[in-house]
Amino acid sequence: MATLDDDRRVVVRVPVDAEADAELRNEIRALRALSAGVRGVLPFAAPDVLGETTVEGMHALVQTMLPGYRVDAAHIPAGRGVATTIGAALARVHDLPVSVVRDAGLALMTAGQVRDEAERLLDRAEATGRLPFGLLRRWSAAVASESLWRFETTVVLGGVEPGSFVLEDDDDGVPTVTGLLAWGGLSVGDPAVDLRWLATAPNARDDVLDAYTTLSHRAPDGLLAERARLHAELEFARWLVHGHATGADSIVADAVSLLEALDENVRDEPPIDSPPVTADEAFAARERVPSASTEVDTSMQTDAYHPDMGALFSDDDETADIETVPIELSEWSPRQSTQAPGAHPAGAQRTATDATGTNATAPATGIVSAVDASEDDSPARDELDEAARNALRRWTGTA
Repeated sequence: MATLDDDRRVVVRVPVDAEADAELRNEIRALRALSAGVRGVLPFAAPDVLGETTVEGMHALVQTMLPGYRVDAAHIPAGRGVATTIGAALARVHDLPVSVVRDAGLALMTAGQVRDEAERLLDRAEATGRLPFGLLRRWSAAVASESLWRFETTVVLGGVEPGSFVLEDDDDGVPTVTGLLAWGGLSVGDPAVDLRWLATAPNARDDVLDAYTTLSHRAPDGLLAERARLHAELEFARWLVHGHATGADSIVADAVSLLEALDENVRDEPPIDSPPVTADEAFAARERVPSASTEVDTSMQTDAYHPDMGALFSDDDETADIETVPIELSEWSPRQSTQAPGAHPAGAQRTATDATGTNATAPATGIVSAVDASEDDSPARDELDEAARNALRRWTGTA
């Protein structure tokens, strides 16, 4: 911290190593991408770059100081206040136009590239031989899930933490975000990466997500929280890969300890791509299930047959008492019927090829047969067989 002659207080940032130097250069590049127009859209401040210099060969930055206080993720309480204002602030950042990042030449990633990056990280973690099998199976299933990776990429901060938000209390004493310090990861990517810290803020999680989704102008992302959880868990794998790549045994040991604890904690949890079902949702689903006493007409109503049409073909009332002879359908299969290639009548036996190349027939339910023409070769029987097959195909939508 430094005080200028005009009593303004500024922040002087000097990196301590080469890695921090690269991060600071990215920070400067991102802050310069925030034009006056972009800053005017945001309801909070971002630091201004006042000057740059070098200190002992490292790049140094002088920027404005943003007054206020900060709160760590674990200390964010539930309810209106820190949780809701941080959720709202993130929504405003993610709603910025992509051109802000593109025009500055910063990184842009598609949903597929985000998924590929997660898969590469998982492969590198597995290659260390220190990744618990339970986590490997859990994360592999998440990476393979198509639904989990259907999302709209947005402007992101690259994994911001709550401590990067500066807050002040409003006139009613409610905390409000007035500034954001960390811009070095500004890019286009998965919005869930900026919410991965919710794993360490269990009390505030729901309120942050509610505020975020309410104020976001983008299409709903049903698995946003699940991907945020995945990104949080993968940080343990990233720590393991870092320690293994640098040959730091202490980091590897620490990462393995964290991974084993995580494996134990998530062992009985559902897959990551399955959003949790609340009690209200469960009761709502139960109300939508029809009562067992509800009568449903399951007769085969087709254009080839209708119960009321029978009266048109008989003037004798005595025919009403004649018992209908059921059609024997037990030996009919899709191979015996003429149908469009690849079509399967509802409930018919389906033949599938398993991983070994052998054919396996799935159990059949419902109507699985038609009149066996082999019992009678007469033309009349053939015509009846064909009519039955045509009616069945029309009913099942396979005509």
